Amino acid sequence: MKPAVKNYFTLTKSDWNGLVILVLLIIVVLFAPQIYEYYHPPKAVNFSKLDRAVAQLNAAGITGRGALDEEQEAAARPKKLFTFNPNHLSAEQWQKLGLSEGQIKGIKSYEAKGGSFHTKADVKKMYTLSAADYRQLEPYIQLPPGDTDPNAKPAMVVDLNTADSVTLTQLKGIGPAFARRIIQYRNRLGGFHAKKQLKEVYGLDDVHYRDIQNQFTVNRNKIKKLDINTVEYEDLKDFPYLSYKQMNALIQYRKQHGNYETFDELANVAILDELTLKQIKPYCKVKK
Repeated sequence: MKPAVKNYFTLTKSDWNGLVILVLLIIVVLFAPQIYEYYHPPKAVNFSKLDRAVAQLNAAGITGRGALDEEQEAAARPKKLFTFNPNHLSAEQWQKLGLSEGQIKGIKSYEAKGGSFHTKADVKKMYTLSAADYRQLEPYIQLPPGDTDPNAKPAMVVDLNTADSVTLTQLKGIGPAFARRIIQYRNRLGGFHAKKQLKEVYGLDDVHYRDIQNQFTVNRNKIKKLDINTVEYEDLKDFPYLSYKQMNALIQYRKQHGNYETFDELANVAILDELTLKQIKPYCKVKK
């Protein structure tokens, strides 16, 4: 028994050599940080420059990080103010006026969507410009009388329910992308019953709508109306004012209670609220 146990714990010369190397490696790992620090002592930090910078900020009335207000930020940017027309002004010229890259990008994005500046107030409404930026720029904004956009398209008025994409792109402020979106939304609706519905077109905000609204008329006789006594889900699936549940409820109520006598009977469908009824009324008809 004893020889067996002794043989079990017996180490060969190779085993001993490996064990010694392992122990040495452990010792090196444990003491390496102390050895490194001994030969490379940490350098003392000199706060004198930081203290001077803080003193200068305090002297300027700036008491904390991020305390620069809009006035100070606007004044801090290098600029060379000059009289300018904001319509299609180049990025380089905006930069000379003291605008940042992000501010210029916002203005150019607005122009790319068909936006233009008709009054100084239009410039003020740009969300990328702070109140301080506008106050500095306002005395230098010069908009010529009449058409303020030197590249503006000829003024024309078209019917929102019959104009094709080619006609729409001839309007000021309407490019190919918006023309396509307007027609797509018109097809989903069955036609526009009011110009303000343009604001429901993706990417067309209040400012853009104000710029283009006078170029449209609306012929409500061109609206494609839905007969609520024969309409099915396939006829409603793309209609933007009804959810799937509302479409289904409208159809199921008719199947359970018979044909609708008037549009006002839709108010009996619990899931159709007052706002929805108001939105869909111009698009519904009742054939008995």
